[in-house]
This record gives sequence, C-alpha cells and structure tokens, in this order.
Amino acid sequence: MFLYGFLGWLADRWLGTTFLVAIGILVGAGFGIYMTIARFDALPRRQKEEK
Repeated sequence: MFLYGFLGWLADRWLGTTFLVAIGILVGAGFGIYMTIARFDALPRRQKEEK
C-alpha cells in the first residue's frame, strides 16, 4: 500500500495532478488483500492434492 501510494504521489508531482496518490493507495490495498487471500487459500488446496 505504501509503495503504490508513494508511486502515486510521485506521479502526482510529475504530472501536476492530485488524484493519483489516492488511486495508488487503493490499488496497493487491493493488491495486498489479493495476496493475503491467495497465500492463505493456497495452503488447504496443496494439502488436498497431497492426499
């Protein structure tokens, strides 16, 4: 979230806009949630495949 927020802030400074930091934070939060779900959802699937 911080990485994408920072990249949005940099893009805002470069382009002279004010909305990209918010978009960057939202994208970072969404990506973090996706990675968490993918990480913890993959464990039960692997255990089922091994049985």
